Amino acid sequence: MEKSNLASVIRERRAIKRGYTNKIVTEETIRDLLEAALWAPTHGMRQPWRFIFVAKDKLPVFAKRVASTYPPERQENRENYLNEPNAILVAVMEAPEIEKQWDENFGAVATMIQNFWLLAWERQLGVVWKTNPHIYDKKVKEILDVKENEKIVGFIHMGYFDEKPEPKARIPLDDKFSRFEG
Repeated sequence: MEKSNLASVIRERRAIKRGYTNKIVTEETIRDLLEAALWAPTHGMRQPWRFIFVAKDKLPVFAKRVASTYPPERQENRENYLNEPNAILVAVMEAPEIEKQWDENFGAVATMIQNFWLLAWERQLGVVWKTNPHIYDKKVKEILDVKENEKIVGFIHMGYFDEKPEPKARIPLDDKFSRFEG
């Protein structure tokens, strides 16, 4: 059976963690990708996501403020790390107290991020979803005006790239698949 374009994009997609070119990641491009990505499945049409875009020219101030939440000996490292990408998209989700809705919301946001990632890949915009300790820090939530009933799901580092990383092997499906025999 021949693979579809979508199946190919899913298999080809990689996390681009470094090696970004100097090409600017524009807000217009990100908004365009998000407009398409928001068609992700969402329970009860809650659409529990929102995003904060940090452009390249705002990264130095952003990186310094987020890095300041770390112990002094780690601040320079974290500041440099947060200045590596060409832009950052902070993914935020509504975090209800009802466990079922929390799980549904996280699934919806994760699905939307995957949609965004695949769409970005088609444009040679590299993406990696980061869940560093700062996403759990109350001070970072304050810096970003994240509300009490919201959760930072991740910092999505982005930048255009020239070199595609080699694929990493996946565990064979047969090792992860079983049948209910009743």
